Amino acid sequence: MTIFAVEYVYAPDSASTRDEHRPEHRAWLNGLVDTGEVIASGPFEDGAGALLIFKADNEDSLNQLLTQDPFNTVGVIAGFKTTAWNPVIGALSSHIS
Repeated sequence: MTIFAVEYVYAPDSASTRDEHRPEHRAWLNGLVDTGEVIASGPFEDGAGALLIFKADNEDSLNQLLTQDPFNTVGVIAGFKTTAWNPVIGALSSHIS
């Protein structure tokens, strides 16, 4: 398994839609926490996007999973970047398998 940092960029003027769909988005993420696929997640304080830390077999499977995010299905994600990441020091380093 590989750890990926995913950076979401929110669509402009999508705050009210995000507010409306945030419960479904967080329920989806919490389900992935339960399966061990999400390690951490949270929005940037400036409201422009979010950082999510995933564990996935590969980038293709991660990208397929991201299409299921309720935020993505309602169009509030303007773009995202996935980067394989190797946390070697700190609390997240324990998630390397």
